[in-house]
Amino acid sequence: MEILPCKSRADAVALTAKLIGARLDATPEMVLGLATGRTMEEVYDHLATNGARFDRCTTFNLDEYVGLPPNHPQSYAAYMAGHLFDRVDIDRACTHLPDGMAADLGHAARDYEARIAAAGGIDLQLLGIGAAGHIGFNEPLSAFRSRTRDKILTPTTRDQNAGMFGGDAARVPKRALTMGVGTILEAGELILLACGAAKAEVVARAVEGPLTARVSASAIQLHPACKVILDPEAAAALEDIAYYRFVCANEEKWDPYRDHL
Repeated sequence: MEILPCKSRADAVALTAKLIGARLDATPEMVLGLATGRTMEEVYDHLATNGARFDRCTTFNLDEYVGLPPNHPQSYAAYMAGHLFDRVDIDRACTHLPDGMAADLGHAARDYEARIAAAGGIDLQLLGIGAAGHIGFNEPLSAFRSRTRDKILTPTTRDQNAGMFGGDAARVPKRALTMGVGTILEAGELILLACGAAKAEVVARAVEGPLTARVSASAIQLHPACKVILDPEAAAALEDIAYYRFVCANEEKWDPYRDHL
C-alpha cells in the first residue's frame, strides 16, 4: 500500500485523474471500476475536461441503490451519466452497474459477478471511503471474502448520503447492491481517494489500524497494488505521515506528479 499525501484537495483530485488517464492511455481496452460521491464528481470533471479517452474501455460501478430505477435522479446510473458517461466517448453498452430494480437481487448479484469475470476482471478500481469505514456499500462486519450482494445501509451511511436526497436521510434507500470486499480485492490495482477533515479518523483506522471487518476499508491493506491519495485534511490523523511524505519525495516514479505531492 502506498500513501500519497497531496498538497491540497485540488492536487489530490488531479493526481487521481492523472493516474487513471495514464492507465487509459497505456491500456485503452482496460476494465475500470468506478465509484460515486462528491469527490468523485471532481475526478470525473477533470477526466472529461482534459479529454481522457474511454472509447475502448469497459466500466463496472461499485454499487447501486435498491429500488431506484436508472432514470431516477438520485440513482447511481443517473449520477454516472451526468458526471461522466454523457461527457466522454464511452460506449454505453460497455458500462455496467448493479441492477437495483431486479426482482431477484441474489440472481442480479451473481450475474454482476459473472459479467466482471467475462470481462477479464477489473484492472483498476477507484474507491472512496464512507463515514462508517466502508468501501462500496460494504458496511461494518462485511466479510473480506464477500461477493456482490445486497446490503442494508447503516444510519451513518444514510445520514452521509442524505444531501443527495434533499437533506432527508429517510428518503435514502435502505438497501443497496454492492460489490463485495472480496470482489474489490481481486482488482489488479486500487486507488482510494479521500478528502476533507471528516474523513481523517476513518482513513487512519483503515490504513494504520488493525485489519477488521468493522472497517471494511482496512481490507485494502491486503492488496499488493493499492494507492491511497489524500488531501491534507484527510491525512491529518495519520501517525506515520512524515514517513509517507519521505517516500513520496524519494520515489523516482512520482517525479512526473511532483507538483501535486
